[in-house]
Amino acid sequence: MRRWAVRGWGDGSDRRVSDLDVFMQGTVFFDMVLTGLPTLPQPGTEMHAEGMGSCPGGIANLAVAASRLGLRAGLASTFGDDVYGDFLWGTLAEEGVDLSRSRRISDWHSPVTVSLAVHRDRAMVTHGHPSPVPVDELVPSAPEAAAGVVTLGEMDQVWVREAHRKGVKLFGDVGWDPSEQWSTDVLDQLTSLHAFMPNSVEAMAYSRTEDPRAALLHLADLVPVVVVTCGGQGAIGIDSNTGEEEWVPSLPVNAVDATGAGDVFAAAFLLGSLREWPLRNRMAFANLCAALSVQQVGGSLAAPGWGDIIDWISGVRAAAAQGSRAAAVLGHSYEFLDEELTRHQHTSVRRAVATVARFSDA
Repeated sequence: MRRWAVRGWGDGSDRRVSDLDVFMQGTVFFDMVLTGLPTLPQPGTEMHAEGMGSCPGGIANLAVAASRLGLRAGLASTFGDDVYGDFLWGTLAEEGVDLSRSRRISDWHSPVTVSLAVHRDRAMVTHGHPSPVPVDELVPSAPEAAAGVVTLGEMDQVWVREAHRKGVKLFGDVGWDPSEQWSTDVLDQLTSLHAFMPNSVEAMAYSRTEDPRAALLHLADLVPVVVVTCGGQGAIGIDSNTGEEEWVPSLPVNAVDATGAGDVFAAAFLLGSLREWPLRNRMAFANLCAALSVQQVGGSLAAPGWGDIIDWISGVRAAAAQGSRAAAVLGHSYEFLDEELTRHQHTSVRRAVATVARFSDA
């Protein structure tokens, strides 16, 4: 049997995992995103992409989005001991993500995804191999954290079960079912969650319903907090703990790349949940952050920082001051962020670029 060399990397390998706001485990991909395509390429043809960006993808989308919002985010994953792995690890560390439960693996290459952004949607091609390190070996116990992010189908992992017993708030989603069978057995796992955030297609498929609100009502009987994202129609949600039911419309934006928008939404909703905001505010903030992210290339590095949020609010208020009634209404709906804005500095964040920077360029 082949023996894999597993080691820690950087300053995080030998330090104790400190208390975290949110912890997650999953696969990190090297994402290469091509934008500005008129259509998907046809066999035997060659197309020119107007734009390109490289960034960490997969679970890194959520980790970076959470960290940029000021949450102490911890991530457990495996990274190849290759140039891709250097870029992924270095970028996540630069973003402030705690990698002390992650590992570098020799003779194993980092997974790679090429994403083609076409007409506000995307198609992806991925190459990678399963991590040689079992999850229960990588994360043998639940870190001290206020919240955890999990995917249905992975609820039997040791750290997830332990986190649930400790009372950690678990936020869950569910991936696309390639078999399109959408087994309802998956929903049995919702009893361990604090919140469930599927998109409308997933929600209707698993609940065997024909419209998003019917799916929402069905799921609300199984988990305390449910939010169903409905693309351009916004999001609908129910918090059974507080008795709130809300619909929050999406924000009009010029979308460039939708990669990672759902992860950005989840990170923002999680922050609002830890702040104990009303459901409408949690959903409105999540919609805003997702809307800002789709105007940039790439998933993780498209996530907004507080500087982006401050700039957006300032722009809305400036338009309102010039007489725009629509801007005045919009600005009023985000006044709940005023106190939160005092906690953060106006700083810029790194964006995806077409090349992989050398360490000397970082």
